Amino acid sequence: MSPLEITLGIVFSSQTVIGVIGNSFLILLFGFIFFTVHKLRPIDTILIQLAWVNFMMLILKGVPQTMAALGLKNFLDDTGCKTVLYLYRVARALSLNMTCLLSGFQAIIISPNTSRWIKLKTRIPKYLLPCSIFCWISHMIINICVLVRIKGIRLSQNTSNVLDYGYCYISETSTLNASLFAFVVSLPDTACLVFMVFASGYIMLFLKRHHKRSQHIRKSSFSLRASPETKATQSILLLVNTFVGFSLLSSILVTYMHFKNPTPWLLQSSNFLSACFPILSPFLLISTDSQVLKYCYALWGSPHLSPFLVSPEPSKELKPL
Repeated sequence: MSPLEITLGIVFSSQTVIGVIGNSFLILLFGFIFFTVHKLRPIDTILIQLAWVNFMMLILKGVPQTMAALGLKNFLDDTGCKTVLYLYRVARALSLNMTCLLSGFQAIIISPNTSRWIKLKTRIPKYLLPCSIFCWISHMIINICVLVRIKGIRLSQNTSNVLDYGYCYISETSTLNASLFAFVVSLPDTACLVFMVFASGYIMLFLKRHHKRSQHIRKSSFSLRASPETKATQSILLLVNTFVGFSLLSSILVTYMHFKNPTPWLLQSSNFLSACFPILSPFLLISTDSQVLKYCYALWGSPHLSPFLVSPEPSKELKPL
């Protein structure tokens, strides 16, 4: 085994372990609060799904990549390979959808009560579960087409237009077909990314105006401290911007690889970038969202915090300007 393979195996295994621990902690945390306090914020239903699909991504991609990097080639047959990559594609699409839903939800919630979103603002918590179910079902159906192109074993070493994942192979009939397929499949993802950019821009503009007005109204240092609602909004904004940043870098790299013969270095770089957000997201939430920190204190046995665990109704999260 070469030093490069050993290094890659260590990197992939470290990424997987760190990310799995973080997302598992969030899943257990939300589950603990739900079964003890019996109430979560509406936005927590999105966060727990995001943690779950990120956990799936890391397990389904990180474990096979680590084993392949350590020299265990072709340890999955066609059925196993199809199952792993199919579930990974579904989880990756859902991670994008949940982050998009998160940014849209928060943008609507912080909008002024005088805006055109006032009716949707009061109803959106009821729409979260149907929207989530629709996302899950639609992506499970859409990604069925990927099963046809995935192979567990490469039959010929001279076959062109084959994308090597180390443990599975995706065959393309031609470069044109591959580019066309990639373009069609990426349209929904691109729409979600554009929506997140606009939602993030709206949230940043709103927070900037809110901060300026607060400086004029409040003079004391205590009053100038950010409210829990503002901190929650900033936490979500940081999470969404992190996702958009890594997604754009990964998309640029993947697009380049579709037109050029991908080298092992490019494939490993793409794998590294695609795993960054699932690894960082739980730690960003734990460190920046004050409500999640309260959940952590409750999990560690601080009963005096229980009356304050659930934040105000979503329509009151941030006072309008």
